[in-house]
Amino acid sequence: MTSTSISTSPSSGTCPSSAANLGTLVVMAWSGAHPDGDMPYLLAYSLGDGQGGPEGSAVAVEQLLSANGLPLGDTVVDATRQPSFPVSLLVEAGQAVVSMTELKARCPVPPEWLAAVGERGYAYLLFTTRPWPEAEPGKPVEPAALAAFAGDEETLKNAAHALVPARSPRG
Repeated sequence: MTSTSISTSPSSGTCPSSAANLGTLVVMAWSGAHPDGDMPYLLAYSLGDGQGGPEGSAVAVEQLLSANGLPLGDTVVDATRQPSFPVSLLVEAGQAVVSMTELKARCPVPPEWLAAVGERGYAYLLFTTRPWPEAEPGKPVEPAALAAFAGDEETLKNAAHALVPARSPRG
C-alpha cells in the first residue's frame, strides 16, 4: 500500500500560520473485512512537519476538523444522512477525492476499495490529529504497520470518524 500526499488549497478565510502548522498531510485508502461486507477506509494524517512541529500540526488538524463539523473521539458522524455536510467524497478515475473547507485530497485507490465503495455508497473516513512521520507520501506502508497505527487507541481517540457518501462525476 502506498501513501499519497493531500494537496491543500487554503481558502481566503484561512489563517496562513494555521495552514503552515498543518505540515504535510497524507491520505491512504484500503478496504477491510466488516460483518456486512468489505468496508472502504480512508486514513488522513499529518507527518507532523509543520512550523509548530508535531504538536502544532496536531492542533492545526484538530482546528481543521472542528471547522468542518468533525468532532474528535469515538462518535461516528453519519454524513450519508446530512446532504449539506461540509466533507464530500468524489470517486473518479481510480481515485478518491476528499474535499472540505480549506482542503482537497486526491488518493489513488485499489480495485477492492472501489468495489467496496461501489457496494456501500460511502467510505469510512478516519482523520487523526496524531502525526505519523514514518508513513511518508509515495513510500509503501506494510499492512501490519497500517493496522498498528490505525487501530492504536491514541490514533482512534484523537481522530474524527465519519461515513462520507461517495459520488461519481456522473452523479
